[in-house]
Amino acid sequence: MTNSDKPGMRRVTSIDVAERAGVSQSTVSRALSGSETITEATRRRVQLAADELGYHVNARAAGLRRGETGTIAIVVIGRESQGPAAINPFYYSLLGSTCAAAAERGYEALVSFQAKPEEFFGHYVARRQADGVVIIGTATNEAAWTYFRTCADKSGKMAFWGSPFDDSLWVRSDNRDGGRLAVERLVRSGAKQVVFVGDTASSQRQFRERYEGYRSAMEAAGLAPADAVVSEGEDRVSQGRNAIVQLVEGGAGFDGLFFACDAMALGALEELASRGISVPKDVGVIGFDGLGSGEFSAPPLTTVEPDFAQAGMLLIDTALAAEHDRPERRVAVHLVERASVR
Repeated sequence: MTNSDKPGMRRVTSIDVAERAGVSQSTVSRALSGSETITEATRRRVQLAADELGYHVNARAAGLRRGETGTIAIVVIGRESQGPAAINPFYYSLLGSTCAAAAERGYEALVSFQAKPEEFFGHYVARRQADGVVIIGTATNEAAWTYFRTCADKSGKMAFWGSPFDDSLWVRSDNRDGGRLAVERLVRSGAKQVVFVGDTASSQRQFRERYEGYRSAMEAAGLAPADAVVSEGEDRVSQGRNAIVQLVEGGAGFDGLFFACDAMALGALEELASRGISVPKDVGVIGFDGLGSGEFSAPPLTTVEPDFAQAGMLLIDTALAAEHDRPERRVAVHLVERASVR
C-alpha cells in the first residue's frame, strides 16, 4: 500500500514530487508524460521521487485535459424483440476481437447493447465519453442503423460492421472472395450443380456480395450459376432447413450448397440428415462466418471465416481515423476445412 492509499493520509500530488525532486510542478508533468524537452537526468530524478512517494500519473485525467478519453464505445445492435442472448454468435466473436484491438491500442472498451429506439445512444464522442464509436450487429434493425447513420453524419468518429448503407463508414469481410473460395472448394470436390442460399435483396449487403462471388466463380469454372435460393423462416436456422425443403420438394438438382451464413448451413445439415441425404457423400456444404459451433455439427461444417483480429483492428482504426483518411475497409477471409465437403 502506498502512502496515498493509507486511510486518513493525504493523497500525494505532483507538487510533492516536485519538492522531493527539486524541480517545478510543470517539469514533473513534462517528465512523467515523456516530453522530449526534459533531459534524461531530470527525468530519472523525477521518476525516482515519484516512486519513493508512491505517486502515479492519472492517465485518464491527463487524457481528458488533452481532449482524449482513452475509451472506445462499442454498440452491439440487436433485434428489437430479442435480448442480448439471441444475438448472432458471430457478433460476439467480433465484439471480442474489437475489445482486444482497443486494448492493444491502449484504449478501454465501453460496451452497450441497444435494440429499442428508447435505448439508442451514439453521441459518446460529443459528450466526451469516448474517442471513437464502433457499431456492430444485425442489419435487420433498420431504425437503429438510421439513428446511428445520423449520428455519424453529425459527429464522425464512427465505424460500422453490418450496416445496410453503402455510404456509411463501414468495414466488411471480403465477401466476393469468400464466395470464390467456397465455389472453388466445392468444384474441387467434384460438385457441378452448386446452389447459393441467401436473400440477395435483403438488408444484409454482404449476402449479395457473397452471391456475386459465387456467380463469378461458377462462370470461371465453366458452370452455370443458379438464381439464389430464398427461404422463409423465423430465424436463420429455420431458413436453412426450409431451403432444403424447397430444393428437395421442388425437384432441384444440387450436389453443392453454399450458404450465405453458418446459421443457415447448420439448419440445412439437420434437414439433410432427416431426409437421409448424406453430407458430404451426396452433397457438399459450406457456410460463411466462422462460427465455432460449426465444429460440433454433424458433420463439422466447412466455413469461410473472416480474420477476426484484422476486423477488430480495422474497426478501431476506422473509428479513430481522421476525416480524410477513411478508405473502404475489407477484411481478409479464409476457408476453414472441416468434414462437410469431400
